[in-house]
Amino acid sequence: MKTSQLKDHEYNPYYKTYIEALGEVTLMDTLRKQLKNYPQFIGSIPQEKLPYKYAEGKWTVAEVLVHVLDTERVFQYRALRFARKDGTPLPGFSQDDFVPNSGANSRSIESLIAEYKAIRKSTISLFETFDEPTLKLKGVASNSPMSVRAMGFIMCGHQKHHRNIIRERYL
Repeated sequence: MKTSQLKDHEYNPYYKTYIEALGEVTLMDTLRKQLKNYPQFIGSIPQEKLPYKYAEGKWTVAEVLVHVLDTERVFQYRALRFARKDGTPLPGFSQDDFVPNSGANSRSIESLIAEYKAIRKSTISLFETFDEPTLKLKGVASNSPMSVRAMGFIMCGHQKHHRNIIRERYL
């Protein structure tokens, strides 16, 4: 499954930026490549940069990294619910509530890398179980219909988006 095969009706237009950021890629290849390169990226960030924020009211580097972890967990859960044909509409989640309660600023680079690897391996394991019909299944989250496969690509694009922001504004 490639990003170009996604249909607009499979996700909220809000997520288009994340999907377009990936270019033409396949889902499983991208999940696996990011498992290799994202820990290297996190490891390249000096520990003393984790509490840095580029402006008042913005998140710290550590908070951005934990936000990526939290978001992948939420989207993984949504993908599982939709893949199992649970028709219950799922509520949104407030990143602005999650971040201040994450304890991100007391984390080490090593703990962030370990947690990322555990989460991404779990995501890969989950998505490996999905066949093509399952990837096309949809549910509703945050008042918007979304397919299982769109959620996989959104996780990848979301991670890339925040990696780019860290590079551009924090480092």
